[in-house]
Amino acid sequence: MLGAIAVKMKRYNIATLPGDGIGPEVIAEAVKVLRAVEGRLEGVRFEFEEYSVGAGEYLRGGDPMPAATFEKCKQADAILLGAMGLPEVRWPGGTEMAPQLDLREQLDLYCGLRPIRLYHPNDSPLRRPGAIDLTIVRENTEGMFWSRKGSFAPDDAEVIDKLRISRHGAERLFRAAFREASRRRGLVTLVDKSNVLPSMAYFRGIFDEVSREFPEVRAERVYVDAASLYLVQRPERFDVVVTENLFGDILSDLAAGLVGGMGMAPSADIGDRHAVFQPSHGSAPDIAGRGIANPTAAILSAAMMLEWFDPLETRRGAAMIRNAVERVFARPQERTPDLGGRLTTAQMGDRIAEEAQR
Repeated sequence: MLGAIAVKMKRYNIATLPGDGIGPEVIAEAVKVLRAVEGRLEGVRFEFEEYSVGAGEYLRGGDPMPAATFEKCKQADAILLGAMGLPEVRWPGGTEMAPQLDLREQLDLYCGLRPIRLYHPNDSPLRRPGAIDLTIVRENTEGMFWSRKGSFAPDDAEVIDKLRISRHGAERLFRAAFREASRRRGLVTLVDKSNVLPSMAYFRGIFDEVSREFPEVRAERVYVDAASLYLVQRPERFDVVVTENLFGDILSDLAAGLVGGMGMAPSADIGDRHAVFQPSHGSAPDIAGRGIANPTAAILSAAMMLEWFDPLETRRGAAMIRNAVERVFARPQERTPDLGGRLTTAQMGDRIAEEAQR
């Protein structure tokens, strides 16, 4: 009789960057759920290495993203990030510290994925039936954020920020958006301001070129002001929305508000070799340490990480997490305070972990 065939173990090294404010609280719950799922996956193990980054690290050591930590992040299979920055800790120029933006730029994480999904109608301020299930694809390395490291003097007569659009950056962004749509419902909506800004007219022209590479995917174009209106009036019309960095930053928060807030908004910043997964929310220092932060966005970001790893078994793990979230949120009483409930951060993590193990 033949003995059991040994399964080759695949180990994923995950750099965890809990960061500031509520970051450590929500990342702890994401790791809890990943451990729950790990036990049901064949031949898969997760190895977590935690590193200190953010405003707190700056206050301790003078650098919000130490070079040694950055090198460890480069070597990891993926990066799971909580939140970075504190309003009162700023650079001399007045801007907040944002090492997560440094990671995007230095690791060339050009594709920002922001899934927006409503799990229960009660959680939306729209208070009407109808599915909200869309993904915002945000350009991460150019756009208006290109100027973020500029400076000014208090007595300057004016300050000018530049919006950068490159052909290389736009082409790869649009191809990522069309590939995403081909896995979903087959519609890509470009959001721009090409009726006013030459850079946006250039952006739209490249979109039109790339769209011809994907004849099976429908393409439409909407100005950003109109898109803001349509997201509130008819969010179900959207499938994949692709846009510039600043517009994506703003529209992602608007869209998150339609499905319950930032605690329900996961994200992934993806490049050709590296990826960071994090909740879209900030550090929320006003509620840090109180155990009331909603960890769902961090948990769903972990699911996006498993999907990005790509083997069938980790994709199965991602589906387990998403299904667990769906089952928990089908019960309207099971909510953290941001959604009108009484569950603590840890209790919400427990609920999702328990469902993931079933």
